[in-house]
Amino acid sequence: MIDTHRLMIFRSVVATGSVGGAAATLGYTSSAISQHVTALQRETGLTLVERSGRGIEPTPAGRVLADAATKLMQQVDELAATVEDLRAGTTGRIVVSGFSSAVTGWMPDVVAALTADFPDTRVLVRIEEDREAVREVRPDIAILVGLGRTPPIPGYASHELLVEPYVAVLNENHELAGRSAIDMAELAAYRWIDSDTSDGPCRQNMLTACAAAGFTPSFAVETSDYPAALRFVARDVGLTVVPQLGAAELPVGTVSVPLTNPTPERTICVYVKDSRSYDPAVVRTVELLHRSASSGKSSE
Repeated sequence: MIDTHRLMIFRSVVATGSVGGAAATLGYTSSAISQHVTALQRETGLTLVERSGRGIEPTPAGRVLADAATKLMQQVDELAATVEDLRAGTTGRIVVSGFSSAVTGWMPDVVAALTADFPDTRVLVRIEEDREAVREVRPDIAILVGLGRTPPIPGYASHELLVEPYVAVLNENHELAGRSAIDMAELAAYRWIDSDTSDGPCRQNMLTACAAAGFTPSFAVETSDYPAALRFVARDVGLTVVPQLGAAELPVGTVSVPLTNPTPERTICVYVKDSRSYDPAVVRTVELLHRSASSGKSSE
């Protein structure tokens, strides 16, 4: 067995960049830190650090182990929080992860309603954009965007929450701003603001629709989220195309217009961990998410 306390110490060595830094952070002597690192190398059979000038730096294997230790410590923290809940006599805790727009747009209302029904239930909400992160973190409920057929996640059942169209967001003075709908191909002639540089499913859905219309958008500015892109549109730097939910709270001076030929769409799904699927609070959370999705409550 690997000593988790030594993993925590080694993680501190990597994070601070030195034995001395870890010693100062954790309140140990440098010799004690070195002894723990040496013992961890012996336990794992790996060379975790190597000399670098007067100090040390982690080897490639050491960096991998430090990253794994960080995830383990997060799980230990969650376990400690669960113990605190049980000690306090609460009924439990629900961990919900989702992409940022779903979390900011839906979860405040969902949690408010849920805690009214289950006042002893504690809710931990995390922003997780990546499906692989969900596989590692293993939340009780995950809200994810699909690309084409929604792939399964082992240990989870999935339910479709919403299929929503994308819209063009333009400055109110743009020549297309007064239109009731815009063909995708018409947007080829204008400067674009990229709203998602992560190349995730939301961006891919948009790029696929552009390709179907016969063009690749010309991005004048690349941003990593919808609010930032919308602010550039408000300053008339360019236009952007985002899911309808992302355009619910538009900056002053901007308008949204539906898209046609084709209309980009994204599918939002909720994943529920099999082991919690019959928990009344979890069931209620999923019901509230369906209600938020069907009511058109927005995000980002």
